Amino acid sequence: MKKIETLKLNRRAALLGAGAGMAAAAFARPVRAQAKIAPPNLIKANTLVMSINPTLPPLQFVDDRGQLQGMRVELGNEVAKRLGLTPEYVRIEFSAMIPGLAAKRWDMINTGIFFTEERSKLMYMVPYEQAAVSFLAARGNPLSISKIQDLAGRRVSVELGGIEERRTREVSDILVKEGLRPLTVLTFNNFAEAFQALRAGQSDAATSIDATAMFMQQRGDFTRAISGVFPQTACFAFANKALAEAVVGALNDTKRDGFYDQLFDRYGVLKIDGSSFKIDGPGPA
Repeated sequence: MKKIETLKLNRRAALLGAGAGMAAAAFARPVRAQAKIAPPNLIKANTLVMSINPTLPPLQFVDDRGQLQGMRVELGNEVAKRLGLTPEYVRIEFSAMIPGLAAKRWDMINTGIFFTEERSKLMYMVPYEQAAVSFLAARGNPLSISKIQDLAGRRVSVELGGIEERRTREVSDILVKEGLRPLTVLTFNNFAEAFQALRAGQSDAATSIDATAMFMQQRGDFTRAISGVFPQTACFAFANKALAEAVVGALNDTKRDGFYDQLFDRYGVLKIDGSSFKIDGPGPA
């Protein structure tokens, strides 16, 4: 009898111990970090909504499974995590991004928008990356393009509304001042369409940023004929100053613990000068 009672007691203790272990495990499960910022400084609670045009590998693109990938996506995800927020992306052409930000369709532009004085008066801009413009030629560079003068009279495809279009038109102006023929600038909704025009022979060259041009060359799609033109700074952009300041804090954390340097080194992207991040420019009046 005593033996039976002892077995029952041991079984009861085992069950109680298992229950306590399960309870402890439940409490030990990772708890979502409390959001460091909330509406009205966000358009959606617990979420960082970012606009992106994923047509610039390796910085921002869609993989074969339809998933967003790239350096800027990884950086945006890390910023959201450090703010205790869930990242959410809106895939949209660049020309709609600034109006959409003003209309509060998204919290942040995450597409490597280049800094200009005019833009810094419309949005709070946070520089985080250095980039320059390249001109891609058809694979093997059959037109022997090696300097901007070789583009005179050529058709150049580019995404509508971005700094790349502006720089392409500036190159055309430079050529005209030198007594050469202007470019025929062909604008498209996104870079994928601009690259397709080059691939199809509708254009003689296409404009992109250096990192994308190098990626396209390494993949065997095109030849990076001219690079390093108009070096400038790429930024995140915000309509809300409190959110911009919170993201600055998160970026500075990534700099301190090495995430930023490791990410940029892995993708071969140029980092900003200085040891910390900040809002550049006055922001909206």
